[in-house]
Amino acid sequence: MATGGLEIIQSMLHKLPQSERKLAEYILENPHHIVNSTIHEISSSAKTSGAAAIRLCKSLGLKGFNDLKMRVAGDLMKPSDQGYRDIEPQEPLYSIVQKTTSNSIQAIRDTFDNIDHEQLQRAIQLLIDAGTIHFCGIGASGIVAQDAQQKFLRIKKKATAFTDMHLVATLIANADEHDIVFAISHSGETREIANVLKLAKKYGVTAIGLTRFSQSAVSSLSDIALYTSCSNEAPFRSAATSSRLTQLYMIDILFLGMAAEKYEEVIRYIDKTKAAISLMGTNGL
Repeated sequence: MATGGLEIIQSMLHKLPQSERKLAEYILENPHHIVNSTIHEISSSAKTSGAAAIRLCKSLGLKGFNDLKMRVAGDLMKPSDQGYRDIEPQEPLYSIVQKTTSNSIQAIRDTFDNIDHEQLQRAIQLLIDAGTIHFCGIGASGIVAQDAQQKFLRIKKKATAFTDMHLVATLIANADEHDIVFAISHSGETREIANVLKLAKKYGVTAIGLTRFSQSAVSSLSDIALYTSCSNEAPFRSAATSSRLTQLYMIDILFLGMAAEKYEEVIRYIDKTKAAISLMGTNGL
């Protein structure tokens, strides 16, 4: 069952206009009520309108009121010990290992729940047909972009990965109709990445965005938006441990989705690259 409804509302609360925020706050305070209520019943209880409820779902990037209800219901069904936990001062190492493992598993599970399989299939087909894929990200997302590049290069798919946005702009200006821009940003609001997507739109270059589940600048500027879990990083997880892991998870899914479509071809390229790498470790060169 899809989850993350309450987290999406919490993360977007400060961005919502007053009428939508009023309803959002009511849902956060009364999550059980929304599960068994109609859109008109919940709007009436929150002293707002049905139109505001529809706008709220749109602002949250959801498909509608039923999508929101299902996600909140999924949140309420989670075991009480499930969720993200930060470390404490002088915490024993064993406990840190437990929390890190739990957080990582939770992040991947939440990302799995957010996958839109139709959008995912579209993205895989675009990547298969692409001439060159230009991955871009900043900070930890830049590391994920580099990981994606090396994976795709191994199967003879042209790919770039730059953190210098001036270089990315140059690539976009010279891109052809078969090129793809793949923008990675956990927050979805990284200004440089949003500007890259605006440039891609100006030059008619198709864009795929990978962000946490939320309505954001990056998702709205992308032709296809893919999502990771919407959870906010806690203070010590601001080093992007969970977000980086879920981004790598999504890249792996895209890569394996492509490999399944072009199985024999991909196996041939991987065998060739393995052989070439093996030669680099011998005295034969």
